[in-house]
Amino acid sequence: MKTVIIFDHPYTSTASENVPHQRSFLAAIYKQVIIQLKAENSEVDLIDLHADHFDPVMSAEDLSNWRRGVPINAQVEDYQKRLLDADQIILMFPIWWEVMPAMMKGFLDKVYAKGCLYQAGSMQTKLVRQPKIKVITTMGTPSWIYRWVIGAPLLKALFRGTFLKTKLFHFKWYSFSQVEKKSLAQRQRLIQGFKL
Repeated sequence: MKTVIIFDHPYTSTASENVPHQRSFLAAIYKQVIIQLKAENSEVDLIDLHADHFDPVMSAEDLSNWRRGVPINAQVEDYQKRLLDADQIILMFPIWWEVMPAMMKGFLDKVYAKGCLYQAGSMQTKLVRQPKIKVITTMGTPSWIYRWVIGAPLLKALFRGTFLKTKLFHFKWYSFSQVEKKSLAQRQRLIQGFKL
């Protein structure tokens, strides 16, 4: 099985150690995910958006290519080829202002593009392996407030507005909220206990 992980955090996927102002709980979860996937003999392909210096901004030239159904640039084309070969796609990012950061949104805008990864008109995905889509997030908002007061906008945007619309039905969301309020021991237990 091939798993493609799209990781979006300014500190990159390498920031798993407990170094103040250079650490990411998301990177620590990523490290745990890698251990689990390797134990399952899964091939792992990491797309680390910040490490790759991915540009999330859609320029006029980019949009022209997008509308014609051609890859925006060589980096985007490479990402698209890697996704076409995936049995499982894992998106990892923090939730900022109740939605995904600009880098992840730009990835979806530019990479999951019509004519390249889904058919214009029918909205049918070209990801013929019907990969499992898993989303792992961190956020400061309490989970119950995010779901019941704010209305879980991320689920609406990703599951309903992107993947369900393009006929990708296998979707699961794992959310970690308010980890900054937990002790180091509590965070370590969360990481060690995490299973996809």
